[in-house]
Amino acid sequence: MSITSKEGILKVLTAYNPWWKTGVVNPKLSKTYKRFAFYEAKKKLNNKDIRRTVVLTGTRRVGKTTIQYQLIEDLLAAGVAPQKIVFISMDHPMLKLSQFQDILDCYHENIYAEQDVYYFFDEVQYAQEWDRWLKTIYDTQPDTHTVATGSASPALMKGSRESGAGRWTVIQVPTLSFYEYCELIDVDRPNIPEDLKVTSMLNKTQIERTQIMMQLSKVQNHFMRYLQVGGFPELALADNDLMAQQIMREDVVDKVLKRDLPSLYNIRNATELERIFLYLCNVSSEIVSIEAITKELNGVSRTTVENYIQYLESANLIYQSWPVDMAGKKILKARPKIYISDAAIKNAVLMDDSIMSDPVGMGKIVETAVYKHVAAFYYQYATSVGYFRGGKKNKEIDIVVDYPKIKNILIEVKYREGAPIADDDAIIELCEEACAAIIVTKNATDFGVHNTASGKELLRIPAFAFLYLLGNAEKHGYRGIHTNS
Repeated sequence: MSITSKEGILKVLTAYNPWWKTGVVNPKLSKTYKRFAFYEAKKKLNNKDIRRTVVLTGTRRVGKTTIQYQLIEDLLAAGVAPQKIVFISMDHPMLKLSQFQDILDCYHENIYAEQDVYYFFDEVQYAQEWDRWLKTIYDTQPDTHTVATGSASPALMKGSRESGAGRWTVIQVPTLSFYEYCELIDVDRPNIPEDLKVTSMLNKTQIERTQIMMQLSKVQNHFMRYLQVGGFPELALADNDLMAQQIMREDVVDKVLKRDLPSLYNIRNATELERIFLYLCNVSSEIVSIEAITKELNGVSRTTVENYIQYLESANLIYQSWPVDMAGKKILKARPKIYISDAAIKNAVLMDDSIMSDPVGMGKIVETAVYKHVAAFYYQYATSVGYFRGGKKNKEIDIVVDYPKIKNILIEVKYREGAPIADDDAIIELCEEACAAIIVTKNATDFGVHNTASGKELLRIPAFAFLYLLGNAEKHGYRGIHTNS
């Protein structure tokens, strides 16, 4: 007896696509809050001039599948026939074991015969030769539109460069930004201009900055919880924060380490992968040495460590930040700083409540959050986000937004009382070569302008305000994503 059959496939597809009968998406699936990535995906899907397959990538529980349901809801509201829309979860055991062609044939033979359809593939990387199939659909069905999700971004990026070149667009879905978090839990939000950006604070008077900060202080009390439960929509809305952290460990981390990555990369010893991830949680926001990791983990080979770090990055569990060359200044040998992709993942894995009251530990957590926000904000631009260490005193600048042929943005996280900046700090030495230099501080009252001896102005801004303003710019400014788009 065959494990899979057309009858079995049809039953699964019918269960996943209730709108074939009801004409609507269950609101429990589509939810009400829409991530920034929804508007970006919608814009790409509805583009009449350039047809693209849309691929959403991000770690578990960030809302990729919800975005698909919201797009389906949007299409139904626009009058698209329900039978022309099919949602296919390649993570379902029946569909994972089925041939791609059998799934498509089953749908077209039983539900809708024509080719002007909307395919929604969830966790597409589990399908055999998924990239070839997306290419084939794009090339042979010009009236078909496709949206796919996947949790393994390099696999998707590789497919994008090869089969998908000129055919699909990869949209990263990071964990919630602090701005999105505040919108989601519906706090009393600041009344600030839509076009207000972080760097424009330098051009304000101190009175204007104070008025803005008084508005931004409305969200200050939510910042600590954001760092604890993180940017996972379902968990942010949970009433029990301890339960939310447990779910994060089990569903976001354990399933990725013990199931997803071993399955995708044929990893036989998942324990080594877990040990490396635990090590990286402990050193998040630090420059890491492969040699130090191999020594610490007793006998794990360098090749294994390098591969497993790539796999963890592929699952969107970590970021690697690489050194940036600043105007020919000597830099360290190219070793990455590692950041856990969401500060709350580190908290959930280490299960150490003392971190939140430890000034050094909190500094690392906030730097992790700042890097995540900056990297997510700039990912679609022709730029990279790294760090600098070198110069006269061999000191570090935490985060550098590296613009080709344009002056960089320098960001130093000083999440401590007073947030002191020494005259020989690297950000002071190199701020002349930057278009903006920002000191991220701790206290709500620690904002304004830091004037250097050479007359250069650095912006001092509290972490919660900096992150919120980045989200404000992301929604209303640089990307042009508006809720009415």
